[in-house]
Amino acid sequence: MKPLQRLASLALARTLPATVLALVVACGAPTESAGPAVAPGDWREFEGSWNAVGSRHAIPLGGERRGAVIELRGTMLLAGAGRPGVGFRADVIALGDTATGLVGRSVWTDEHGDQVFSEITGEGTAARNRISGTIVGGTGRYAGATGNYEFAWQYVIEADEGTIEGRAVGLKGRVRVGTATGAAPK
Repeated sequence: MKPLQRLASLALARTLPATVLALVVACGAPTESAGPAVAPGDWREFEGSWNAVGSRHAIPLGGERRGAVIELRGTMLLAGAGRPGVGFRADVIALGDTATGLVGRSVWTDEHGDQVFSEITGEGTAARNRISGTIVGGTGRYAGATGNYEFAWQYVIEADEGTIEGRAVGLKGRVRVGTATGAAPK
């Protein structure tokens, strides 16, 4: 073995264990900061983001008035020490009327398949697009959940053929998750 190769081999032999240890520590199981403990039944504050794509089928209702059936599916990410979960797939179906507003239903599904159910209402006009949600229950660890949330909806894409894409602006709310004894079986 040439002296330069021997020197490189010795250097690798010395640094390899430390490098492997550093990689194991860096790639280990993710840890989440403990944050303040929240007892079952306590209110939990959260905020977050929600981006969704879907479709809107609209009909004219005379003059400038329109009615529409809206279906959206997207990703909701929550932040805050009291958030009920980190990430959800969020599905919405709603009926919108430019004169009377919006009414719909939403289901948030986490990575374990547990769900949060809510009813949504909104003003439904371009000038006043505030949406309010009332959490009315759930499954698994969200069984018995109650709470509320709000956001403004911002369309990003509105295609003529009915395809829509948008995002929630200023999503924030609070939830009270049912006690462990009230949890529904999975």
